Amino acid sequence: MPNIKDWPTDERPRERLLKEGSERLSDAQLLAILLRTGSDQENALQLAMHLLKKFHPLSRLVDVSITELCSVRGIGPAKAAQLKASLELGRRFLSSPLSEGLKLHKSRHVFAHFSSRLRGAKKECFIIILLDQKNKVIRDVTISEGSLTSTVVHPREVFSPAVRESAASVIFLHNHPSGDPSPSREDQMITKRLVDAGDIMGIPVLDHVIIGADSYFSFADAGQIEQRSAIASTSKKDETDFSP
Repeated sequence: MPNIKDWPTDERPRERLLKEGSERLSDAQLLAILLRTGSDQENALQLAMHLLKKFHPLSRLVDVSITELCSVRGIGPAKAAQLKASLELGRRFLSSPLSEGLKLHKSRHVFAHFSSRLRGAKKECFIIILLDQKNKVIRDVTISEGSLTSTVVHPREVFSPAVRESAASVIFLHNHPSGDPSPSREDQMITKRLVDAGDIMGIPVLDHVIIGADSYFSFADAGQIEQRSAIASTSKKDETDFSP
């Protein structure tokens, strides 16, 4: 494959990004722009494809060490540092607190925001997202860190922030350090208990999302949380829409 500089202008990754936007580029093309140059045997795009193949899936690159990156021919300390800095900026952006007024529509929106923050965590972290009457975020609150039990995740502590902030509804989420988002028996019991408590308090639970390594489980999507009249529900095979 010839040097990227020898390609037609409209096929070069950087020029395509400037003309068409970053969303039109593949993972390899975006990575090639970060790398800027290749090695004596591969151009930047080939090197990017090599990296993606070695550290598949893409999300794994976030956890790869400088030493591991430098073990790839064509990646030296400078390129490795450049990649790590870019990936860390992306991670920090995604893991920043939910912006007040942000509207959540579906479970995948919850996963997209919190996956970077919780993926790879060694302990289970239980979070409550407080929403107003239009399902706009008031804020999110970390309730507990550690193994989840019905004792630790008690309705009194869980709903306390919702009562203080006069939340109209809430979404729960937690992570599974194992990477498998499948709900445990304890998860099932805790969810039912919290949904029942929310019903009594008049604060509907819209969903409970479990974050895994690269996927998630939604109790609402699985039909295990009854959707209220103010919420448009879909069939079990579809993703629940939280929009009022």
